[in-house]
Amino acid sequence: MTSEPAEQTELSHRARAMLRAVAEGRAHLATSREPDLYIDGVPCCDQFTAHLLTHAGLITADQGRFGELMPATLTPEGATAIGAVAVAA
Repeated sequence: MTSEPAEQTELSHRARAMLRAVAEGRAHLATSREPDLYIDGVPCCDQFTAHLLTHAGLITADQGRFGELMPATLTPEGATAIGAVAVAA
């Protein structure tokens, strides 16, 4: 057994792909309490994971009006999460 932090070992392939899309500047978040993620202008198929990534502090967006789409950005923690995965792969 390894003692790696849970947030690094428990990211699914889909979650990592979502983080990469954010890092590439292809994602937007709809501002709300449960922000929905859009990639390439299309609603993401897994909003549950999008909410988890947001609440875990891996992605964020500037505040806008309720429901407004704002560019999503990777937090330092999000960059570390996909960087750690890239090194381990």
